[in-house]
Amino acid sequence: MALSIIGEELKDCWHMAHKTTPNRIDLDAIAWKILEALQQNARVSFAELGRKIGLSTPAVAERVHRLEEAGVITGYHASLDSAKLGVPIRVLVRLTIPGGELQISRTVTAMKEMSEISRCHRITGAESFVIEADVVSIRHLEAMIDRLSALGATSTSTVLSSPVERRDHQARQIESFAKYL
Repeated sequence: MALSIIGEELKDCWHMAHKTTPNRIDLDAIAWKILEALQQNARVSFAELGRKIGLSTPAVAERVHRLEEAGVITGYHASLDSAKLGVPIRVLVRLTIPGGELQISRTVTAMKEMSEISRCHRITGAESFVIEADVVSIRHLEAMIDRLSALGATSTSTVLSSPVERRDHQARQIESFAKYL
């Protein structure tokens, strides 16, 4: 990622990281404060965010805009309780497909059309994909598995609970990972 998209005013605060992670952008302490605050509450106003971290509203707005342009901030989302929406069963499905790129492409297209699937990861190992899906009943699960089985072999687990539902990224956490580079 080129430094030119970040802007001259922030060049001293940002630089490309270790050559083994070419897409990584090192962030200064203020950028991390912004990211940590937005992960806690993405609806916070720029004015409130500025008060929390000691910047003016326009400075915060510019920093957030630059983080978005650089691809560090990829979106803002509301977290929903699917059980309260009437979809109480969360499952993980491991899908193993035969074939090469064409079969992968067909599988991805098919999964994107399945509204039960909330997340899908292409993975290494014996399986091809790990899918997270929400269903209303065992009958609904069976129908979804039948559709996925047409694409390849499935193995399904029901989620009993999620002790770590979502973890925010923090500067000290990311810095502690440097020892593994």
